[in-house]
Amino acid sequence: MRSIWKGSIAFGLVNVPVKVYTATEDHDIRFHQVHAKDGGRIKYDRVCTVCGQSVQYADIDKAYESPEGDKVILTDEDFAKLPVAEKHEIPVLQFVPSDQIDPILFDKSYYLEPDSTTPKAYVLLAKTLEQAERVALVHFTLRQKTRLAALRVHDGVLLLQTLLWPDEVRSVDFESLDGAPAPRAQEISMAETLVDSMSDDFDPGLYTDEYQIQLQKMLDEAIESGSNKVVRPEEPAPAEMDAEVVDLVAALQRSLEATGSRTGTKSESAGKSESRKPAKKAAEKAAPAKAAKKTASKATKKATKQTARKGA
Repeated sequence: MRSIWKGSIAFGLVNVPVKVYTATEDHDIRFHQVHAKDGGRIKYDRVCTVCGQSVQYADIDKAYESPEGDKVILTDEDFAKLPVAEKHEIPVLQFVPSDQIDPILFDKSYYLEPDSTTPKAYVLLAKTLEQAERVALVHFTLRQKTRLAALRVHDGVLLLQTLLWPDEVRSVDFESLDGAPAPRAQEISMAETLVDSMSDDFDPGLYTDEYQIQLQKMLDEAIESGSNKVVRPEEPAPAEMDAEVVDLVAALQRSLEATGSRTGTKSESAGKSESRKPAKKAAEKAAPAKAAKKTASKATKKATKQTARKGA
């Protein structure tokens, strides 16, 4: 649990630091309003009835309208000027017998946890309330709203229960009960016998919320069976970034292929050039030998002619 408030209980001259936790929770299954045709969520827009424009929450103030129609608009600054009880203190007003508080006055319940290095003062107050069989009436201010509250012990822990103000409980007077006949003694006796036969100690664990249990079962079965009442969430479309990445990869691949193609062309050209170079060199080497051979042949022919002339 997470504490929602920190402060202290002012018990005479004793100060008891505490943390406050919500003691109850609502397990009712929540429903959203949807479009019956396609299951789309219904959204609500804060629209001004004067100008017809949508209004942001930060631009909304509170207004009071009198029975005569006069409207008073108040801002946060106006509310800050109002007197508020000690925001971080729970002052004890008096101690009263617990059976004198009508259960109709109980509103919300909060657990109190000691918030100090030693819980001695906390335990002292709890033990005193238990042994005195009394409830402490206190003032408790939460979210700028001061309430009257009852401080008592529950399972060894201090429990704070906010109370409704007396004028918040409606008075009741049903005319249908006027002149109703009083029950006979025999009827009362039979009714008391029936009550005795159904009497037992209170055990909250014996009672369950069958409606919520059956409702949850219905929802689970609908989801498991793939009923036409179930609207499956659509798979998210591929993000634009993914498409860009794919395009980038394809572009890089084409670039690599193009680079490889140009590299192959250069290699082939280089191969041809290299194959031509040895032939050229061989031709260059063969040229002098061929010239020498031609010169030697000419010298031989010249020597033969000279020999022939001498013999003549």
